[in-house]
Amino acid sequence: MAHRTTLVLDEESLEAVRDLSHRLHASQSEVIRRAVIAYRQQIAGPSQASRSRRRRILEELFDLFEGHDPEAEVRRLKEEDEFS
Repeated sequence: MAHRTTLVLDEESLEAVRDLSHRLHASQSEVIRRAVIAYRQQIAGPSQASRSRRRRILEELFDLFEGHDPEAEVRRLKEEDEFS
């Protein structure tokens, strides 16, 4: 659920929000929401849900690559690049 709030931004901050809004094709509110969440993650680390999602993805990758030789896979990919 979204809640309306009022922010007071200095010129530099407002210019940054407008620039990011234009570059990301997102509203200024969305830019500020993303920035607040990113800053929280920078200070406090990722949320429990984010850590759980990352762990699940990593476990899926381990399952997918179980029994594969990574060096052989890298060699195969390099050979494909040479012939492309």
